[in-house]
Amino acid sequence: AYELFQGPLVRWAQGRVLAYPMQAPPTAVMVHGILGNRKNMASFAKMIVEGFPSWQVLLVDLRCHGESASLPTRPVGPHGVTAASGDVLELLRELKLFPRVLIGHSFGGKVVMSMVRQFPQRLPRPVQVWVLDSLPGEVRAGGGPQGGDHPGALIGFLRSIPMPVAKRSDVIDMVVKAGFSSNVARWVVTNLRPVREGTAYGSGPVTWTFDLDGIAELYSSYESTQLWDLVQRPPEGLKLDFVKAERSTFRWGGPDEAAITGAGHGVHLLPNSGHWVHTDNPLGLYDILAPSFGGSSDLKQWRSNAVRHA
Repeated sequence: AYELFQGPLVRWAQGRVLAYPMQAPPTAVMVHGILGNRKNMASFAKMIVEGFPSWQVLLVDLRCHGESASLPTRPVGPHGVTAASGDVLELLRELKLFPRVLIGHSFGGKVVMSMVRQFPQRLPRPVQVWVLDSLPGEVRAGGGPQGGDHPGALIGFLRSIPMPVAKRSDVIDMVVKAGFSSNVARWVVTNLRPVREGTAYGSGPVTWTFDLDGIAELYSSYESTQLWDLVQRPPEGLKLDFVKAERSTFRWGGPDEAAITGAGHGVHLLPNSGHWVHTDNPLGLYDILAPSFGGSSDLKQWRSNAVRHA
């Protein structure tokens, strides 16, 4: 499942050419993290196409997540980083798109790295890859396996909750009582849906949109997948950059950052942000990523001018 956000100039151009073929506009792909879905990235995608109106941004629901988990043609296991990246590449082939920018958050960071890794020598076209608060190798999330909000522990607990439940507040209570933060609990329940189709949300029992057994496989693959070879021997045409959140629970440390910069790639510190970089400090993240879209568009100034001339 996917969604395409298009800037106003893209929509205008498509209206002008009518039935005549046109070259695909510059495209970015944004990939969510584990237990997420494409809607998590929607606000930031809208910000990108607002600031760079000639671009379009493709958001996807990874396998076992969001609407992809209930597709009649949903992929079967085994589920892993490589399989997830292959799904996105296949979608791009179907849509006849070759993105200029790939952006992946957390687990999605390894997915986008794996996408370009499948072209070991030379990319068909130059690509900028942004990895948001993730590393190529060891996963150090949530303060360790026994730390609060550790994704592996959270996935295990969510799998233990009998479904369906009467209402989403019941899940929030259970998650908090199990020792996870209220922020994580509120985020997790965005992945609940009514059991009966057509039922208004909140008026009946709910269940998960995602496939937790498949997600457990994906997370295990995330922990075991090593992509340092891509960092050390990138294919021709790849520009690789990492964003490190100032208050990351990911525990950046040791020689990893030095190894990334020593290989010629960038590590950019995002201030005033935890792991959820695209929601904690979206304008700061926008400023870091803006040069990849062909400029340094000042969205704050752009919005101010738009209001003044409205």
